[in-house]
Amino acid sequence: MDSPEEQALRGAGKGRLLIVDDEENHCWVLQRAFEKRGYGVRCASLATQALSLADAWRPNYAVIDLRMPGPSGLTLIPRLNAASPGVRIVVLTGYASIATAVEAMKLGAVHYLTKPASADAVEAAFHSDGGDEACPVMGQAISINRLAWEHIQAVLAEHRGNISAAARMLGMHRRTLQRKLGKCPVRQ
Repeated sequence: MDSPEEQALRGAGKGRLLIVDDEENHCWVLQRAFEKRGYGVRCASLATQALSLADAWRPNYAVIDLRMPGPSGLTLIPRLNAASPGVRIVVLTGYASIATAVEAMKLGAVHYLTKPASADAVEAAFHSDGGDEACPVMGQAISINRLAWEHIQAVLAEHRGNISAAARMLGMHRRTLQRKLGKCPVRQ
């Protein structure tokens, strides 16, 4: 008889889940929550690790952080879809923007959530196939600072995360753009 850990690694129960996040504590919390729900869970902290795991393990589900060392989580979406057709991908980020949400969905993610998100919200996102008509519409216009942040994110996505190319397109110095990106996104 297999131990619970061996069953989890094989993907017993509800399916195999790949968590890709460079925040070790966040990975650990999500891993424990989903193992208790009956998922087999593996974690990766880099895109290259995630791709190796996906090729060998073929996950049914994936939670991808947007910002991590090396390539962004956006670059993983089409590669995970190719490695494991039918995988249900949820992008989970603390640096949400309209541009990255749109790109994630275009690339094949099924949902886009902002951190912190509960395991319940992530699991619901895996099984969500449509939009929510009851989603509240913002009552006020977006601030100029938030609009600038969104524009920077769109240009960065257009240049596949290349900060130097995005800085040239925006007409600013690369270091200035890096400083702006290092700050948390401007609140609505």
